[in-house]
Amino acid sequence: MRLSGRLSAAIEILEDFEARRVPLKTAIADWGRSNRYAGAKDRAWISGLCLDVLRRKHWLTHAMQDDNPRALVFAAARFLWEMSVDKLTEAAVEEPHGPGALSNIERNAFNSTPLIPAKGEIPASPEMDPRFRGEERRAEAGDSFLVVDHHILGDYPEWLTPKITRVLGDNAGAIMAGFAERADVDLRVNTLKTTPEKALAALKTVQGEAAPILKTAARIAAPVPSQKAPAVTVIPAFNKGWVEVQDLGSQIAAAAAGDIKGAQVLDYCAGGGGKTLALGAMMENTGQLYAYDCDARRLKPLYHRAKRSGLRNLQFINPQTDKEALSALEGKMDIVFVDAPCTGSGTWRRHPDTKWRLTEKQLQTRLGEQDQVLREASQYVKPGGRMVWVTCSFLMEENEDRLEAFFADNPEFSRTPAVDSIMASGLLNDDTIVELRACETVDGALRLTPDKIRADGFFIAVLQYR
Repeated sequence: MRLSGRLSAAIEILEDFEARRVPLKTAIADWGRSNRYAGAKDRAWISGLCLDVLRRKHWLTHAMQDDNPRALVFAAARFLWEMSVDKLTEAAVEEPHGPGALSNIERNAFNSTPLIPAKGEIPASPEMDPRFRGEERRAEAGDSFLVVDHHILGDYPEWLTPKITRVLGDNAGAIMAGFAERADVDLRVNTLKTTPEKALAALKTVQGEAAPILKTAARIAAPVPSQKAPAVTVIPAFNKGWVEVQDLGSQIAAAAAGDIKGAQVLDYCAGGGGKTLALGAMMENTGQLYAYDCDARRLKPLYHRAKRSGLRNLQFINPQTDKEALSALEGKMDIVFVDAPCTGSGTWRRHPDTKWRLTEKQLQTRLGEQDQVLREASQYVKPGGRMVWVTCSFLMEENEDRLEAFFADNPEFSRTPAVDSIMASGLLNDDTIVELRACETVDGALRLTPDKIRADGFFIAVLQYR
């Protein structure tokens, strides 16, 4: 496909996304079925542009003073993908697939200089950054890109501003800008099959390198716009079970289980099993690991993944057929790991469409589910055991507030520092403890954000049962 057709396709997909409010991957898949002439490279290019539009939707709207999909696609191509105005002008009018000639308003917007923060650049606050200061500059330069609103700088729905500033304070917009960046491809070295040294050597073919914080973490840097990340799942190291694709934040969350060799461990919301496999590797095939999820369908990928990983101490608990087996675990677990259902706000770098589909009603539903999961999971912890509470959300409503409500009804549980548990796991790099300490909350939990650790947003708390 030529550029003209690709731009038109991205516009069509985003129009469908807005009209039906479906996941972006659904809109892309539906478009692909109706346009089978599009090759794999075309689909990857179009998908990448659509994702970048949704990562920076508010900022692009601010830049163009227009929020329709056409304006956003052209803005992303110009400002994020750095295509020239001449190239876009030519593609717009190309027959038969061009989206139509650029308007004078679009041309004027293109010729302005955007004030988007550079990749990885998180200003201390909008007020502290000279690019975001001064009505004089607005008047003198006619600068339509002067951004002061948190939700525009941070690119999230405006209704979330009170909740986000509650947890991130005056730096909310600047910190949230990190959630609008493309994410790296993080990998976990499976120590049941290999060593970090051997895995890193094998990953050189895809520009893999050691990631910070954990000894078993590797990373492939996020690709530049218009390029897709390497297909990790087809490389020999993956097929041999040496590495698993897993965000660094998710790996840190699993490490919060501590030293669990020989332990009895229940992964209560196992899902596809990414953290289950990490826990299993930490256990070194000793003790017993149980994988449970209230929806048995979510566990299906874990069967194959566990076999590839070499994990042998794993038992699956089906919610429909294994109720007695689950009941038998009550009060017997050294560790109950709870990767709770949540809004997924911490994964907006990877799934930017979800932030624009999130509603207050959905948030309230998640809060009720979290309270229920906490009550249920706590039954399986034995005296002296621990429960690890994890969400891929940074909102206090889904974390501190849920734990406060739980502690009020369950005084036999108390907080214990998450960093101490991670240190006990033996996975922490010696020189990175300061980075983790910077993520600690006043109660000893961890809140990970991209500005402090290049990872998805996570909340991690460890609860001790007395």
